[in-house]
Amino acid sequence: MGADLAQARRTLADAAARADAVLAALPAPADRGPEQQALAADAKNAARTVRSRFLAQHGEAVYRQLTDGHRMHLRLPELVAGAATDWPGLLPGPEQLATEQGRLQAEKEGLEIDQGLFLRDMLRSPASGRHLLDAMALPTARALELLPEFRRTGELDLGSVRLERRDGAARLTMCRTDCLNAEDNRQVDDMETAVDLALLDPEVRVGLLRGGEMTHPRYRGRRVFSAGINLKSLHTGQISLVDFLLRRELGYINKIQRGLRVDHAGSWHTPTIEKPWVAAVDTFAIGGGAQLLMVFDRVLAAADSYVSVPAAQEGIVPGAANLRLGPLAGGRVSRQVVLWGRRIHATEPDARLLLDEVVEPELMDAAVAESLDRLDSQAVVTNRRMLNLAEEPPDHFRQYMAEFAMQQALRLYSQDVIGKVSRFAAAAGTARAARG
Repeated sequence: MGADLAQARRTLADAAARADAVLAALPAPADRGPEQQALAADAKNAARTVRSRFLAQHGEAVYRQLTDGHRMHLRLPELVAGAATDWPGLLPGPEQLATEQGRLQAEKEGLEIDQGLFLRDMLRSPASGRHLLDAMALPTARALELLPEFRRTGELDLGSVRLERRDGAARLTMCRTDCLNAEDNRQVDDMETAVDLALLDPEVRVGLLRGGEMTHPRYRGRRVFSAGINLKSLHTGQISLVDFLLRRELGYINKIQRGLRVDHAGSWHTPTIEKPWVAAVDTFAIGGGAQLLMVFDRVLAAADSYVSVPAAQEGIVPGAANLRLGPLAGGRVSRQVVLWGRRIHATEPDARLLLDEVVEPELMDAAVAESLDRLDSQAVVTNRRMLNLAEEPPDHFRQYMAEFAMQQALRLYSQDVIGKVSRFAAAAGTARAARG
C-alpha cells in the first residue's frame, strides 16, 4: 500500500504539472480563442481524471494524514489548504487561488472545481465525511471570542446580522439593507457567528430569524426576509464554493437543524447543544432565504409575502432544497418550484406545506412572541431532535452534500450561469444609472 500510494502521488503531481504547463503557455482565460479554450479544457480534464482516480483509491488515506488520524478537526478552508500543501497536484495552491479571486467569474480558470472534486470524495466516505461534519459543527473561533461580550451585554452588531437576547430568546436580524439581505461570503460568516452565540449562551432558550427594514429604493422602510444569493457578488467572482456555498450548508444551517458540537454537562448523552428556532418571513424568502425555512421548527409569514426557489433561473443548485423540499411539499410541487420557478404566495393552499402560520403584517410581532413562548420548552428540544433524526438522517445529508460539492462547483463555471449573472449585473448597473 505504501509503495502504491507513493507511486500514485508521483502520478498525481506529474499530471498536475503537465496541465499547469499547458495553461501557463496560454493567454489568460478571458483572452483565449476557441482553439485555446479547447486546449485548456483538455488539459484540465486530463488532470481531473487522474485526481478522481487518485481520490477513489487513496482519499481516506489523504484525510487521515491531514487530520492526524482523525485527532484534528479541520474546517473546510483548513482542510483544502492542507491538502494543497501536503499533496502536490491534488488542489490549487494559495497563489493560484489568489490570482483567481481577482478575476470576474467569467474570467476565472475554474480551479474551485478541483475543490469540489476533493470534497465530494471526503464527504462520500462514511469515516471521513462524518468526521468533517463533526468538525463543521464546532463553534467558530470568532464566536468563542465574542461570547463573553454577548453574555455581558445581550446584544451584538456583527455587520450584516444584529443579535439581541431578550426574555430567553436570541433574535437574529439580517440587516443587509441595501441588497435585500442577499447573501455573500461576509453574511455567511456573520450568520454562523450569530447562530453559534445563540447556541452557546445558556441564557438563550429559543432563536428567531427575521429580516430588518430595507433602504433599497423599491422596498424602503419594509422588512424583507432574504433575496437569496447575491448575484452581483457572484458576477464579480466573490462567491466562494468553500467559504459560501459549502460553509453555509455544513455550517450555520446544519447547526440550526442539528445543533452545536461542544463540551457541556450533558455531552455524555447528547454531544450537541440544540435549541428551537422560529423564522418570520416578511415580503419574500427567495432562493437561499426559502432554503433556510426548511430547517426551522416554526415558520411564520406575512399574508402579503411569498416563497420561491428560482434555481432554474439562476442556474445553480439551491443548496439542500432539493433534499428537503420533496418531503415537505411533495415531488410535483418541488419540481414546479425548483425547475419551473413557481412562486408560492402565503395565501395559497400549497403554502401550508412550507409555512406554519400566515398572519396579517401588522400581527407579525404578536405571532412571533407567541411562537417563541410556545417553543420555549425542554420537551420541544428533545422532540425536535428526534423529528430531525427521522426526517433527515445525518448520513442522508452527508451523501447529498458529497454530490452537491461536485455539481455546485461545476454549475459555478457553466456558461449559462456566467451569462445570467453577467446580464443581471448589466441590468442592475442600468437601473442605478437611471435612478441618477
